Amino acid sequence: MSTPDPATPEPTRDRSAGPAADGTGLVRGEDGLARPVWASTDALLREYYDTEWGMPVRDEQGLFERISLEAFQAGLSWATILRKRPAFRTAFAGFDPEAVARFDEPDVGRLLGDAGIVRNRAKILATITNANATLRLREKGGLVDLVWSFQPADTPRPRTPAEVPTASAESIALSKALRKEGFAFVGPTTMFALMEAIGIVDTHLLGAHRRGTSGVWPA
Repeated sequence: MSTPDPATPEPTRDRSAGPAADGTGLVRGEDGLARPVWASTDALLREYYDTEWGMPVRDEQGLFERISLEAFQAGLSWATILRKRPAFRTAFAGFDPEAVARFDEPDVGRLLGDAGIVRNRAKILATITNANATLRLREKGGLVDLVWSFQPADTPRPRTPAEVPTASAESIALSKALRKEGFAFVGPTTMFALMEAIGIVDTHLLGAHRRGTSGVWPA
């Protein structure tokens, strides 16, 4: 299985406050809870924000899934990926890295014909490549230990969406470390989004109801 070119344009992260938000970029819902605009209207995104985004992920399969989905998100909206996540899990054997590492050209053809997922050959190949890299990392302490070793000493404290970073020194270093281990589609912006999603950094806006709820960082 060939390795795709990792020099792929990074996704653009939408940090705009939007017209429905106040000066802080937060919207208070009917339940009285303050959320950023991106999590305030769509029910699926609201559930994801309330229960999952920013919560620690410390198991190999869960982390491999997050890395895979972040790669598929490049150039698309996260809402698109989230809606397709059940189909992704079915198509990629629950993101079991051992199973995905065994995927071959017939599997690639099957995935390219699956309308339930993002049918991008380079991203599909990257997922298989990254599954194999995940297995190799077991000899060096594992994917989870490697990714979490880049947790910074401090976390951002954004007051508005404009203050939320899109990359950091740690995400740049993590990107380089993963590429060295053979991973693809792991650019600094993608890795910062991963770090946000799995609680390595806390970029919940100050005043949002989720700020400081991960158990990793104080409010």
